[in-house]
Amino acid sequence: MTPASLDIARLSAAYHSGDLTPTQLIDVLLARIEATHDHAIWISVLSRATLLEYARRIESHGMEGLPLYGIPFAIKDNIDLAHSPTTAGCPAYAYTPERSAFVVQKLIDAGAIPLGKTNLDQFATGLNGTRSPYGACKNAFDPAYISGGSSSGSAVAVALGLASFSLGTDTAGSGRVPAAFNHIIGLKPSCGRLSTRGVVPACRSLDSVSIFALCSADAHQVMTLAEGLDPADSYSRTVGDRPLPLTHFRFGVPRDDQCRFFGNPDTPGMFQRTQSQLEAMGGIKVEIDFTPFLNAARLLYEGPWLAERTAAVGDFIDAHSDAVHPVVREIIAAGRSPTAVEAFRGQYVLKNLRTIVAAQFEKIDILLTPTAGTIYPIETLLADPLQLNSQLGYYTNFMNLLGLAAVAVPAGFQSNGLPFGVSLCAPAGTDAGLLQLADWLHRQATSHAGTQAPLADISNFAWLHNTVHIAVCGAHLSGLPLNSQLTERGARLVQATRTSPNYRLYALPDGKRPGLVRARNGVAIEIEIWEMPLSHYGSFVAAIRSPLGIGTLTLENGASVQGFLCEADAIDGAQDISATGGWRAYLDSTKT
Repeated sequence: MTPASLDIARLSAAYHSGDLTPTQLIDVLLARIEATHDHAIWISVLSRATLLEYARRIESHGMEGLPLYGIPFAIKDNIDLAHSPTTAGCPAYAYTPERSAFVVQKLIDAGAIPLGKTNLDQFATGLNGTRSPYGACKNAFDPAYISGGSSSGSAVAVALGLASFSLGTDTAGSGRVPAAFNHIIGLKPSCGRLSTRGVVPACRSLDSVSIFALCSADAHQVMTLAEGLDPADSYSRTVGDRPLPLTHFRFGVPRDDQCRFFGNPDTPGMFQRTQSQLEAMGGIKVEIDFTPFLNAARLLYEGPWLAERTAAVGDFIDAHSDAVHPVVREIIAAGRSPTAVEAFRGQYVLKNLRTIVAAQFEKIDILLTPTAGTIYPIETLLADPLQLNSQLGYYTNFMNLLGLAAVAVPAGFQSNGLPFGVSLCAPAGTDAGLLQLADWLHRQATSHAGTQAPLADISNFAWLHNTVHIAVCGAHLSGLPLNSQLTERGARLVQATRTSPNYRLYALPDGKRPGLVRARNGVAIEIEIWEMPLSHYGSFVAAIRSPLGIGTLTLENGASVQGFLCEADAIDGAQDISATGGWRAYLDSTKT
């Protein structure tokens, strides 16, 4: 039985339980791929026979030692998959590699199953998803709207439940804009963290392999399995992890006069709401001057770095002009104009901007921006392809030039039903910390990813190895007298939810605390889940007074978490307040 979501945790659990096998999943996914044919997601899909060969090979190996056992993934078609054509969105350019890209092979070695190659803006030149002879890729939520690009098909494949994760590339925003437009996570790792060997270059010195996933935990797991120093890639490097503060962190936002939403009536308020959510999570807002970021962004397409695209595929375009999309041809041809003198001057400008931005990050820990200020219908974009595409990159084009890591996060839905997303970025090496913050923010905005996938059980986030989740139901709730015992230990509210309907809640005789007891004739009780640094967990538990203690609670979604429970014999003479649904509601009822 295929789980409701293809996230790695749920799919792995289905394999472990025997409810599903990789070979059984193949036909399910092929049927879904056929049903979504009109979205122009794929350039090529592996044959059923080839996919079954992958599945049977890992089944014969077994799950042991394969952390991505049977996990299906999609590959942007500028990244090599052995014996499958790489087109970069241009049929005349196609070649068939003997070997997979470095990162693709690492994921296959971990047990993942490649499904095929996805559509893209030709030669990864564009942020909209329409510049392809294989058709304009359509948004997962409304096919009249753009998917975002250039990693268009990779994002839509994950959003529509065709793959658990996918690989894209990101030079100017190609791994973040499509994530925002399709309500999924888009990770742009620190440059060099993932090898680009076997990737058709856009700007080789700036290119980054990106990851689309349903949740931050999946993106992190894929990143850690795909990373590693590649001696055959001169831009590959070992990126040391740089911690981010997860309490009292400072988040920068552009000044109001520097934020642009391009006439969208919904997204300004949604961006303000995200800022409030970060503040509620313990963040401290700091307005910054966005000018150096914008100046860096202009270097990518208005400066000498455009010549790097020409260096990559300019000779091919000169020889096959009629085979190239006219907008792509125009953009890349302009890269022949900058001189060597201009290239050096551009380097000097960028070096100065990096120094200014580094000083900005002395005042803030992360930068928060919209991922894109607005989204356009396909027809509108095609009527003004250069200007509107440029607007899509307003918040993304600077990232790799400035050496930053970034993650795009779902942030809710506009009044027209289309997703809106924000991006968190920070200096190189902060990838894991950004993903952790992104997960908290994701859960504040929605309980789903893509078009329908429910977010994974928070207890499955093995990468949060230095923290512990704890459920509280009484005086430790937000705003109540003992909540400071959590906050002073650096704990952070993760989720307000309810237990499964197997508990009863009692007001203990001291009138200050409730007691939660498991019961057959129970109800669902309101609780909060907090995340606490593991180093402070012992002192917190030591302060808990009898008859309360820590045990395992079951949540309404079936997940388990550690939390407060009461000794059963302590409820003798206590008032059963289960009907109120929770301690806070009970306290409110006593005031009337």
